[in-house]
Amino acid sequence: MFTPTMLQRLRQDTPGANNVLHFNNAGAALPPRPVVEAMTAHLELEAHLGGYEAAAAKREDIQAFYTSLATLLNTQSKNIAYTPSASFSFNAALSAIPFERGDVIVTTLNDYVSNQIAFLQLQQRFGIRIQHAADQHSGGVDLEDMAKQIQRHRPKLVAVTHIPTNSGLIQEVEAVGKICREQGIWYLVDGCQSAGQVPVDVEAMGCDFYTASMRKFLRGPRGAGFLYVSDRVLDAGLEPLFMDLHSANWPSNHTYKAKPTAQRFELWERSYVNLLGSAAAIQYALDIGVETLSARLCHLAVKAREQFSALPGIRVLDKGDKLGGIVTLAIAGWQPTALHQALQAQNINTSIAYHESARFDFEEKGVEWALRVSPHYYNTGEEIEQVVLALKSL
Repeated sequence: MFTPTMLQRLRQDTPGANNVLHFNNAGAALPPRPVVEAMTAHLELEAHLGGYEAAAAKREDIQAFYTSLATLLNTQSKNIAYTPSASFSFNAALSAIPFERGDVIVTTLNDYVSNQIAFLQLQQRFGIRIQHAADQHSGGVDLEDMAKQIQRHRPKLVAVTHIPTNSGLIQEVEAVGKICREQGIWYLVDGCQSAGQVPVDVEAMGCDFYTASMRKFLRGPRGAGFLYVSDRVLDAGLEPLFMDLHSANWPSNHTYKAKPTAQRFELWERSYVNLLGSAAAIQYALDIGVETLSARLCHLAVKAREQFSALPGIRVLDKGDKLGGIVTLAIAGWQPTALHQALQAQNINTSIAYHESARFDFEEKGVEWALRVSPHYYNTGEEIEQVVLALKSL
């Protein structure tokens, strides 16, 4: 249960909360003190010992990234790869799928812009076909149409964004996973916005790949992400397009052998400062309890939607049977850059989602852009009221 005492402690752990009203957590959250301390301590260690030697000295702490993340996702350490970003993870997963000309990818109308670009690249270079399952009227993928698309096209891959960057929608990824398992189809879930925002159980999802960033609701550093890889992927011998001496061995002059774990999706060079900061962020979320923090931030989002809806000239855009902590608003009479700057002048951090990053969704909603307000558990109801007053005055 989230208590006032807990909120006070969490805000004390968040120095940035005293400086700004931070409602851009879907972009990059304010890191808690243990994350900052872990990163600065390792940077100091590298400065005094050397980079390789510092990593060797922190071997157990580095391993904690994998064990803690496995706990968070309900999997095992061998199924986890550390990566520099969610996009790196997503593209590495895509590169492991054995696509052939004419193969089909079935996705949704709410898949992330970078994912859609990657699909179009596959279409252009290799003749892959892209099919989009329809949305239901209330928002989110229509599971009946998704099943029809899978039955009709027998895709090589189904890809779904769990929580889109451009709305509060939470997609039914577990239900889609059930269809994919029944049909034996590779299943890729983009969890960039869901990791740390809602409880994540990759076994329940039935996904083969789950990709995410550390900088958003997990409150880790920028330049860090991860990739979950299922046992089915590992047993099938799928591997990313490019590997190195870390992800594979070189047993003879003319052969290589991929590592047996998700390590085959990693590369040798990585920021151990970011990795250790990520480990601290994951443990911080586990100590609070993902169910507890998720309930808190979703409660704040409900409160925000209710108050924003009462303001003239503002339309809340979020649609879906299940909504999370991202709130998107259409605001009449403003240009996006001017609005963003006006809020920043009042020490309020938000972000703008543009049409080109959410073409299908924004065309259906009839908007060119949206103000994105994304609270986190360390925000307060009073801070939401300050944003409401700011928008009212503007």
